[in-house]
Amino acid sequence: MEKLKNAGRRVVGTKRVLRAIDEGRVAAAYTAADADLLLTKRVVDRCYERNIPCKQVESMAALGKACGIDVGTAAAAILY
Repeated sequence: MEKLKNAGRRVVGTKRVLRAIDEGRVAAAYTAADADLLLTKRVVDRCYERNIPCKQVESMAALGKACGIDVGTAAAAILY
């Protein structure tokens, strides 16, 4: 998750991550283990289809903190 903290360009939120994946702009994606499975499964499946590395982190709060926001998030991604 250190890469996510230091990334210059990133997107936060499931919808924005899915859109960025579809546009071919994602270098790596992250999902939260405690998020709704229906949300994170879409991100994981789409990453798998496009051979994008996708890592799971322990919580939505930790993922949000790594992105520099005060709320939790189910998904985030580092952009090219």
